[in-house]
Amino acid sequence: MKETYSIFSISAAAEFEQACLTTFYRQAQACEPYSRYLSYMGVRAEDVKCAAQIPFLPIEFFKTERVACKNAKEQITFTSSGTTGAETSRHYVTDVQLYEESFLRGFEHFYGTPQKYCILALLPGYAERQGSSLVYMAERLVEQSAHPLGGFFLHNYDELAARLALLHRQQQQAILIGVSFALLDLAEQRQFRFPNLTVMETGGMKGKRREMPREELHRSLCRSFGVEVVHSEYGMTELLSQAYSLGNGRFLTPPWMRVSLRDLHNPFSPAATGVSGGINVTDLANQNSCAFIETQDLGRLHADGTFEVLGRIDHAIARGCNMLV
Repeated sequence: MKETYSIFSISAAAEFEQACLTTFYRQAQACEPYSRYLSYMGVRAEDVKCAAQIPFLPIEFFKTERVACKNAKEQITFTSSGTTGAETSRHYVTDVQLYEESFLRGFEHFYGTPQKYCILALLPGYAERQGSSLVYMAERLVEQSAHPLGGFFLHNYDELAARLALLHRQQQQAILIGVSFALLDLAEQRQFRFPNLTVMETGGMKGKRREMPREELHRSLCRSFGVEVVHSEYGMTELLSQAYSLGNGRFLTPPWMRVSLRDLHNPFSPAATGVSGGINVTDLANQNSCAFIETQDLGRLHADGTFEVLGRIDHAIARGCNMLV
């Protein structure tokens, strides 16, 4: 197993701290856009003595730069979906095996082996284009599940509904991974009573439907699918790991991934305790790009280590300071 894969054995805070520093010192030299950003900020790598001092690279760099370590050739390039006319992010993945191990270990950390489930994916808008990291992950999870009724669906809701009904009769545990607008479309056309089903929304109305609060979305899906809670997945093109919410809207990260919050008015300072802020992600699976990413998501941390995603910062700020507490 490659040395970088040792990140998956992290089990203690001290191990995570050391892995962060080791990764930072290497990427500060080997990842040219990150090195240049540190120089612009006046940060010298040798002055960074703890993980809390590591600067986060603004996620916009993935739209304009090749964020990858030197002398590493990409095996696959993941791209964000974006909107018409907008620049898309590009993540040059130089070790696909590392990505696969990250999302498989992350899934197993929260759900156990994929073989326990029949996994179905409802990802129109993603499955219809090239370069989606979400589709890549879902394809591998379906393969790992190896259930004959699993698979991908676009707009063929009748076939998906028939499979869900059959799985319910068989009392088979199943996971339906879906983009939000497609899950709502299916929910409005069919009613299910399937308590063994895990509905996992990946976010994203993609302009297909009005945006709605998470609580409203989950209530609607719970009613239609006959489940008590709806799960969520938090990932993005620029990351190789995912956080999961197991039904209460609060996300947990695997041991090699951490979320912290920055002050919205001073991105180089942490958000005050109890105050919402911009989400920074440390993803140590990003060994060959940049592991320290400043996202454009607004979040809230809780004392138990979970976090919520409250929306996009550019929209949230326009709604006023009442969103910040």
